[in-house]
Order: sequence, then structure tokens, then C-alpha cells
Amino acid sequence: MPQYFESEPVTPSQKRTIEYRIDGKNFKFITDTAVFSKTQVDKGTDLLLHSAIEDIKGRGPGRDETLLDLGCGWGVVGIVMKSVFTLFDITCVDVNSRAVELTKQNWELNGKKPFKVQTSDVLADIPEDALFDTVITNPPVRAGKKTVFAFYEQSYAHMKPGAAIYVVLQRKQGADSSKKKLTELFGNCETVDIKGGYHVMKSVKGE
Repeated sequence: MPQYFESEPVTPSQKRTIEYRIDGKNFKFITDTAVFSKTQVDKGTDLLLHSAIEDIKGRGPGRDETLLDLGCGWGVVGIVMKSVFTLFDITCVDVNSRAVELTKQNWELNGKKPFKVQTSDVLADIPEDALFDTVITNPPVRAGKKTVFAFYEQSYAHMKPGAAIYVVLQRKQGADSSKKKLTELFGNCETVDIKGGYHVMKSVKGE
């Protein structure tokens, strides 16, 4: 059965347009077959966005911060975060070539000029010197724990000192093991929100 984390989907395309509202802003997105959550913004990503926006507003966003939308799907996280934090430099990455093309289209659909949108197996194709202040990810649990943990490990290598990673997972999908892994990597992990079985976790890289 085709999966959303395949690099070159062969499932026939059936595009649709969906709507989404967050932080007082309305968005439209084009989705398609063979991408994650093609019918709506999934509950985990919705909670992740609300939590990250609130947390970043709480600490006070800086100018020209760099943000990585890792496993971007059709681009909702990167586009929403750019709309809320207009001075952020956004990078969107996904292994799925169809998802990457949708992300590019959705930047334009929502009146935003794309920053960096590219295909990459986790962060293998990202330059070693590319470092981020914030990473946001709803990792592909169906790809297996090894891939999910690779998201965390490779993110850590591309994060600046003091940078934060926000992760959402359902407890039944491995939130507890992810919290343990994040704690091992970063030396810390806090649960910033829980709703409907979804846990939003945050780890900060040491100075």
C-alpha cells in the first residue's frame, strides 16, 4: 500500500482544496493523494501549531530567526508560521516529491514567497552548515521508530545552541519513547500541551 513517506508517489493525482483558520487568519491549501492528511489539517498538527505559536509569542520572537518545517507535507506548518512570524526565514523539507510540489504551490496560493522548499530524506540533503533556531515536526510514525528517531538526531545536528524543537505524537503512537529519546539527546524534554491523546513536546539544545 502506498505511503505518504515514499519519495516518488505513483498513486494517481486527485487534488482538492481545503480551508484552515488559526491565529485569526484564514488559509487555503491544495492537497492530493499520497500525502499525509489529505482531507484536513490533522488534529496533531493543529495542536502543534497552536502550542508552538503560543510558546514562541511567550518568549518573544527575534528578528530573522530560522525555522525548519521537517516533514512538511503540503506545507501547513511553514506557511502558518511565516504568516504569524513574518520576519522568520522558513525552510520546508519532505522526502515526498509530491508533497514538496504542493508546498511550493501552497506558498503561492497563500500569497507568500517561498523561502527554501526542497526534497530531502530527513536532513541528508540539507547543507551541514544550515542551522536553525526552531524545528517543528509531526514525525512519520508509520515509517517506524528508526526514522522518527532520525528526525530528532538529525535535527539536533542542525540546531543552534539554545534552539528548540517542537514534536507532536499520540501516546499510543510512541510519545513516551520519543520523550525518552529527546531527553537523551537534549538533556531535557517538557510536555507543553496534551489534547485528545496528542502530546506536544519541546526540547531545547544547550548553549
